[in-house]
Amino acid sequence: MTEVVPARSLLEIHKLTVRFGGLVAINELDLQIAEGEIFALVGPNGAGKTTVLNCISGLIKPAAGNIQFEGRELLSLPAHKRASLGIGRTFQQLQLFSSMTVLDNLLTARHTQLQAGILSGMLPFGRSKREDAHARQQAMETLTLLGLESYAQRRAGSLPFGAQKLIGVARALVLHPRLVLLDEPAAGVPPQEVQELATRLRFWQKELGTTLLLIEHNMRLVQAVADRVCVLDYGSKLAEGDPKTVLSDPAVLEAYLGRGASKAVQQEGVSHVEG
Repeated sequence: MTEVVPARSLLEIHKLTVRFGGLVAINELDLQIAEGEIFALVGPNGAGKTTVLNCISGLIKPAAGNIQFEGRELLSLPAHKRASLGIGRTFQQLQLFSSMTVLDNLLTARHTQLQAGILSGMLPFGRSKREDAHARQQAMETLTLLGLESYAQRRAGSLPFGAQKLIGVARALVLHPRLVLLDEPAAGVPPQEVQELATRLRFWQKELGTTLLLIEHNMRLVQAVADRVCVLDYGSKLAEGDPKTVLSDPAVLEAYLGRGASKAVQQEGVSHVEG
């Protein structure tokens, strides 16, 4: 299959290799992700998808290869420095503070940008208060832009699971990162809410100009939002290109379902490939 290489790359991964003992989790992976696109990383369980995100965000140090973000080498930087460059991250497991309001959950993502010291924070005036007011304004503006303002004063734990997933993504977007790494945003979301999630992801990407790199098993979501798809299998790239072509590839279907089942799925449509 012919690969489609983006003209202008925001993130470049070259010969990325990760080993856990004798197991090769990622095998000389090359990826280029264009600024402003939605790029999906898919594959069977254990294919190495989350390992790739962990390497980008600084949670895992690879055995070989390099990663560049806007031309800057990332592997020498700690995780918090990578975040400060404009790389946001969500995780498959929700990490919201359930007893806090949605607005306050977004504010927790902004604390690393506050400059006032502890003493200033104890005073009812001054720089700390100005920073807090500005942070609240920006968090509320983010919720409004994303169409989530009605949730602002509700406890995060009281919301339906699908809405909590949206809030998790919103918290990653409140700092206006250049790149957001989304780890299975549709996991646990009821089927009837997947289309809403797809619509919102596309809207957010368009309105904010944010580049999205997502891991996802729900092929309906991938087909709805992804500009390009890369399929991993046992840590190696199996296919890359536009979603319709890649997800119809017999080799991809076989990797997900096995040789016999892949033929039946080709007749019914790739939306049944849930991985």
